[in-house]
Amino acid sequence: MSTATNGDDALDLFDETAYDIVFLDENMPGLSGLETLTQIKNKNPRVPVVMITKSEEEHIMEEAIGSKISDYLIKPVNPNQILLTIKKNLDTKRLVAETTSHNYQREFREIGMKLGDRLNYQEWKDVYKKLVYWELELERSKEEGMSEILQSQKVEANAQFFKFVQNNYIDWLNGDGDDRPTMSHTLFKNKIAPTVGGGKPTFMILIDNLRWDQWEVIKPSVLDMFKLKSEDIFLSILPTATQYARNAIFAGLMPLEIERRFGNKWLNDEDEGGKNQYEEDFLADQLQRLGLNGKFSYNKITKVQAGKKLVESIPNMMNNDLNVIVYNFVDMLSHARTEMEVIRELADDEAAYRSITQSWFEHSPLKDIMERIAEHDVNVVITTDHGTVRVQEPSKVVGDRNTNTNLRYKQAKNLNYEEKDVFAVRNPHDAYLPKVNVSQSFIFAKEDKFFAYPNNYNYYVNYYRDTFQHGGISMEEMLIPIVHLGSK
Repeated sequence: MSTATNGDDALDLFDETAYDIVFLDENMPGLSGLETLTQIKNKNPRVPVVMITKSEEEHIMEEAIGSKISDYLIKPVNPNQILLTIKKNLDTKRLVAETTSHNYQREFREIGMKLGDRLNYQEWKDVYKKLVYWELELERSKEEGMSEILQSQKVEANAQFFKFVQNNYIDWLNGDGDDRPTMSHTLFKNKIAPTVGGGKPTFMILIDNLRWDQWEVIKPSVLDMFKLKSEDIFLSILPTATQYARNAIFAGLMPLEIERRFGNKWLNDEDEGGKNQYEEDFLADQLQRLGLNGKFSYNKITKVQAGKKLVESIPNMMNNDLNVIVYNFVDMLSHARTEMEVIRELADDEAAYRSITQSWFEHSPLKDIMERIAEHDVNVVITTDHGTVRVQEPSKVVGDRNTNTNLRYKQAKNLNYEEKDVFAVRNPHDAYLPKVNVSQSFIFAKEDKFFAYPNNYNYYVNYYRDTFQHGGISMEEMLIPIVHLGSK
């Protein structure tokens, strides 16, 4: 511990020694406390500074707080106040980490017991939300030991979730009971159509490939602009891939039904051309079937300039009942992370992947678009088409030359694969999926598996392991956000 009677001496001491905390009197001879504070923060912005003052004048406190003091004390100060302040500013991280770790240990046992039960769909949503909550809490507290335990619990949960989907998926598509989850093809009818009309514009913002944890990290920024009405999870259809899931959302139909209704506007994996070219047509048809005949707009943003241009169009959209904005950044990020070494290094784990998503949103035209929307009295729905999972374990597969390239699902005739690693749909029509020939089948990878061909196997595995992929069955890919917001 060191003491100084004036600001100049304090700064000299600060240059010589690395201090853990500084107690700074506001009223000193020579340099004032606020002037000394500014210079201390210039030298080391991270050191906690506690201002001690006999004055509670508002402008002094505002200046001090604006200069990022960690705390302040009003004279006379007693030793207990000093001790509590030191504990709060130096011991907070340790106390938070210990409390977080203890609370997760208790929850760990409860989640583990639940995973041993036969969970229904609502219970699976709750389990996944809890796992994401604790993943983010442990990440903030830097509690690495418990984070490893949570990751192993996520692995166990995904194994059980795969069995749950495998046992129920076909029944969900053919059932009409109350326990049938809202899925891609019923999302618009169930969750978005009821907000359309009534004199207030609805903005549907679909951020491609947005996981629940990614929604959680951008949520604070979104809630600076809007009030939260509700947030929930819905279930992506299989394959959890854009051409299937997003077309199903806008058509309100399963892929097989889209092919039958729209003919050549549905393209299969092996067909040339973009697979999501007709979303606006599909949406128009669904709106007509639902009796929603008001004006609507549809915009797909794949480049920054298009996003900036759309900001200026927001006032004109207030005359529409429905405005759909598809924003394609997160999907491009996941693909770039696979293909570009620099992005792989920047997003080398799940926490970094979330951090890049958060940073992108803070500086994106999408945030500018939403800020402009927030100036008006509107309904806003944020959703996505599917999530993505970090793949770890290869699973060998062999198919003919027409087999699609996706790492999490395959569709072709005469597929050879590891039965234990997949959910196989031997007749695609059972899952309302198109088929090109009679012997065609689909397989979906479970948990964190990815398909690898025996040819050049080791190179393939090393290249794709630890990348973010989608198309198969995992909580991260299938349990995805649907959020309703209103104007503040």
